Amino acid sequence: MFTHMRIARPVINLDNAFLMYSQGLGLKKIADFSDHQGFSGIMLGREDLPWHIEFTVCHHHPVQPLQTNEDLIVLYYPDKAEWEQTCGRMRSAGFTPVSSFNPYWEVNGRTFMDDNGYRVVIQNQAWG
Repeated sequence: MFTHMRIARPVINLDNAFLMYSQGLGLKKIADFSDHQGFSGIMLGREDLPWHIEFTVCHHHPVQPLQTNEDLIVLYYPDKAEWEQTCGRMRSAGFTPVSSFNPYWEVNGRTFMDDNGYRVVIQNQAWG
């Protein structure tokens, strides 16, 4: 049985991650923790979503974010106006538009990179 999904990623700066993802994707802080066994973190999501994103910082042994051009979070926006608004918010929040490594995502989507190098695809179509 599927209940909920968490995407966990190390970042350099929790405040920047919070600002970018809350402003760009409209996510809210749903939980946070400070210096829990050497880690601090924040979880962003919404009550209507079956997933959330957790960003963490390790205080004792800093972890550098590692990613590839194919490590993606893909979000589907079938409504064109909502898709365009979301792409605009992503740019305003500080995400950098980048070319997708996989040309499939260029057909109906836009790929954005955050300040840790993580990529988010805003796809203008329905899932499935």
